[in-house]
Amino acid sequence: MTDRRISGAYSRRRFLQATGVAGAAGLAGCTGAIGGGSGSELDELNVAYMPIYPDIQYFVMQEEGYFDELPVDVTGKLFSDGPSIVQASATGDFDVMMFGVVPAMIVVDKGIPAQITAANIKNAMKILASDEFAAMWEAEGKAAFETWEAEKGKKFTFGTYPPGSVPDILLRYWIENTLGLDPENDVNIKGLGGASAVQQALLSGQVDGTSIMEPIPTVVEANDAPYQSIAWAGDFMPGQPAAVTLMHDRVRQENREVATEFVRQHQRATQFVADNPDTAAQHASTVIGESSLPVETARAALDSKASDFISDPHEIEGGAEIFAEYAHRLGKTEAELTIDELFDYGIYDSL
Repeated sequence: MTDRRISGAYSRRRFLQATGVAGAAGLAGCTGAIGGGSGSELDELNVAYMPIYPDIQYFVMQEEGYFDELPVDVTGKLFSDGPSIVQASATGDFDVMMFGVVPAMIVVDKGIPAQITAANIKNAMKILASDEFAAMWEAEGKAAFETWEAEKGKKFTFGTYPPGSVPDILLRYWIENTLGLDPENDVNIKGLGGASAVQQALLSGQVDGTSIMEPIPTVVEANDAPYQSIAWAGDFMPGQPAAVTLMHDRVRQENREVATEFVRQHQRATQFVADNPDTAAQHASTVIGESSLPVETARAALDSKASDFISDPHEIEGGAEIFAEYAHRLGKTEAELTIDELFDYGIYDSL
């Protein structure tokens, strides 16, 4: 998909320039010059995002015209996956990146000056297993994995995103810390690729289970695929992080009012999803593509407890510490990042 400039942003910026800096600050709901007095005023905000449900705030902000409230133009670029955004971030072209918390950690670990200013969703992952295994699970709990291997002659196979991704880390944490099993020896974890690869593997019965976010569990159910949820992140890792909003320092520090207004509109979009689920589902389908995400599927997925959309970054702090540990352990980051290195709470807290 090519870059898409948000309609109306240019004319609004011209209006703000015409009314002066004080007027721009007033319309943004904050005080001071747009550049925060730094002399590095932005006239365009470049946003990288993914076609995933946990980026729903971007879809709403785009389709509802919330970007028009920013005193700058907004240009969004769609990326197929988090690693692609990480790679693109090396050029420093993107001011805001909306993607998984692990790719965000990788960007910070690489020394790119950026921090998380908002969370997009929490408790987003479900553990799905085949109906056959789910019956064993209900009867035996974690011993079902041993029973499965004894009966099938092979270990239970989870198929999910690549090693070190958000679904992969969540799965490993559940197996190791909740069940007390060894994710390397007691099960088989297979990296399949992105959401479409996982969805296809489930619909064709190629794997025994997965760790995945909406709307895939809803798609599986709608297609009567023989899988069901046996665990949810909200029960064993409350505040589990998934997608986040990462801001480059040139926005976060040097153009604080622009950063604040972006987070304000993010928060507004989160509330819009809660208040207008039918329209939010339509927006998600429009931006992702109706062939990939039909409106009815998007709407059904919003009713899932795994569709817990938020803006407050404080709500994922505990889970982020766990993910930082696993990201380092799995070699995704050179250092185990701290909360202070990852988060800038000041923008959200100022709203």
